[in-house]
Amino acid sequence: MTIELHTWNTPNGRKISVALEEMGLPYTVKTVNISKDEQFEPSFLAFSPNNRIPAIKDPDGPDGKMITVFESGAILYYLAEKTGKFLPRDLRARVQVMEWLMWQMGGFGPMPGQVHHFLMQPEGPARDYGFNRYHKETKRLYGVLDRRLAGRDFVATEGEPSIADFAILGWAWRHERHEVPFDDLPNVAAWYARMMARPATAKGFEVALS
Repeated sequence: MTIELHTWNTPNGRKISVALEEMGLPYTVKTVNISKDEQFEPSFLAFSPNNRIPAIKDPDGPDGKMITVFESGAILYYLAEKTGKFLPRDLRARVQVMEWLMWQMGGFGPMPGQVHHFLMQPEGPARDYGFNRYHKETKRLYGVLDRRLAGRDFVATEGEPSIADFAILGWAWRHERHEVPFDDLPNVAAWYARMMARPATAKGFEVALS
């Protein structure tokens, strides 16, 4: 049975299209045009009560019954549990993946998201203050990621990526929009190229989400 991915062409949406492609799960895209406030429609709120994309409907959930999941981090965790892929079974190794998944959800997403917001505001003191504040923090987070990736192929695992990589990649995909070049982030640059060279990941960024 086919998973329905309710989404739009955003970093959070791309996390899930990449994961679905990497896990080899069949899915169909149901676009939710956030520029037209479609995320506030009652039919979407019925299974995504925080009116945010992405969300999924899986007719083949636990016990073969329908399940809906909202919030991109929760979706990644669910899909990893469903397939047994990209999330280690060993608790010590699993904790590292969850640490970096939560790092993305709590910082490397909200902070660059604010950079996006303030870049679109009219020129003036409020824009300058907001941009400078959140851009500084975004650059700090990129630095954290670069140090983590020193001598590593992937963020939290060896040999293959994890759901943490998929989550972080969704936002690193917009690094130019964050005004954070990779010139001084050699480890991030190498990781980004390595991830984008994976055929399934590349397809996850090519599939139409809008």
